[in-house]
Amino acid sequence: MANIGFVGLGVMGYPMAGHLQQAGHSVTVYNRTASKSRQWADEFAGTAVATPALAAADQDYVMVCVGNDDDLRSVIAGDEGVLKGARSGLVIVDHTTASADVARELAALASQQGVEFLDAPVSGGQAGAENGQLTIMVGGDDAVFDRVQPIIASYARMSQLMGPTGSGQLTKMVNQICIAGLVQGLSEALNFAQQAGLDGEAVVSVISKGAAQSWQMENRHKTMLASEFEHGFAVDWMRKDLAIVLAEAQRNGAQLPVTALVDQFYADVQAMGGGRWDTSSLIARLKRD
Repeated sequence: MANIGFVGLGVMGYPMAGHLQQAGHSVTVYNRTASKSRQWADEFAGTAVATPALAAADQDYVMVCVGNDDDLRSVIAGDEGVLKGARSGLVIVDHTTASADVARELAALASQQGVEFLDAPVSGGQAGAENGQLTIMVGGDDAVFDRVQPIIASYARMSQLMGPTGSGQLTKMVNQICIAGLVQGLSEALNFAQQAGLDGEAVVSVISKGAAQSWQMENRHKTMLASEFEHGFAVDWMRKDLAIVLAEAQRNGAQLPVTALVDQFYADVQAMGGGRWDTSSLIARLKRD
């Protein structure tokens, strides 16, 4: 069993850290809102500390799951960040969805202290985190990944090394491109079905058995038809992710016309007051007239 620090106890990190503790590891947590750390420690019989540096002290691994590039730099390389408390040989596993550039930047800083770094964004949403069924795409060194894989298996059903540092983040960008297009297509299809006078659930019961099937269709069609969006992955976070995607595409020359358009549709949802709605709320902008 390992000694593990966990930094960031949001809707994803909180259950992920819990799975580690329940798997028999010794977990020490830090969260910006200290009451959340104390709540987690009480629930899972773990340890809460006041800084990321303390969460990293004497650990074998530190998992990080925060909001964006700036948050990530702060908790890893800040004055009280993970690297201040890290010993040589520590492995940082970053589950934040962030840019490939920040992954490379922080990996270089970590290596100066003999600390390993893997960028390892996740897919599967809150339900995947709670059920220990996340998919994790990883960038970094093969040998380090081999060490970490049995640890992250506590909350992942699938993890794979995608290439050198930054490759995990690039793969997550591919994931978000796919989701953006899928959800827009599903929104148009369900709205069309309703406008045509069809029973939306009956339609999905048929087409989900054929080539149109997707996770989004299976898991979101009922709430989309009912205009219920107070759950899941927030539009605000999706726009953050798509901004990273579009910036990377500008650098590498990839053409993303549909993704750019869907990003603007999500801006419409934000303007409707739906920033915290699930990403499936794209259908709401089609129904507003």
